[in-house]
Parts: sequence; C-alpha cells; structure tokens
Amino acid sequence: MKTQELDPDKLFYSIGEIAKMFNVNTSLIRFWEKEFDIISPKKNPNGNRKFTKKDIYNFRIIYHLVKEKKFTLEGAKEKLRRDKKELANKIELKNKLLRLKSKLVELQEEQ
Repeated sequence: MKTQELDPDKLFYSIGEIAKMFNVNTSLIRFWEKEFDIISPKKNPNGNRKFTKKDIYNFRIIYHLVKEKKFTLEGAKEKLRRDKKELANKIELKNKLLRLKSKLVELQEEQ
C-alpha cells in the first residue's frame, strides 16, 4: 500500500482512486465493500461509488489485515470486531513512520 497524505479539501474519492491508492483492482474494492460492513460509500445518481476519508481509513485496516498480515476474511472480520481501535492506532503509527522514513531518504539523497 502506498502511504500518501489525503487531500484535506477533497471530500470524496472514486473507486479508481482507491484502487490506485492500495494498488489493487477495483473489483477487490467492490468485494471488500460487500464483505465488510464498515465500508459504506455514497453513490451518486449514476450509481458511482464515492468513498469518504473514513472509508479509506477502514480500507487501510482491512488491507493491513488481509494483505499484509494474511488474515482470512472471517479472521479479519473477527479481529475488526474485537480490536478495531487498537488496529487503527497501529496502522496510523506505521504510516507516520513510513512517511518520516521517506522524508529522511529524500533529505539524504539531497546531500
């Protein structure tokens, strides 16, 4: 998963933007939306999904469990039910550390 800052002025993200953010197919995004009730995008009159920052936050947790920790879907659902807040804190810390590392590498390359 690419760690990137979300645009503070942007309210909604398309399914394509989400897929690109997590380097996955849009079909996986739709699948996770059906499997995990914490993902609930708004839909415009044409039926296009519009994901919020909260949805992206929840995708990060799901991605971490399923793709990085190799949980089954049922295992991920159970872990979310029990430890969502703790997971969210760990993922946020990890993302902050990755952004810091990236900035340090940039500084080192400038020298």
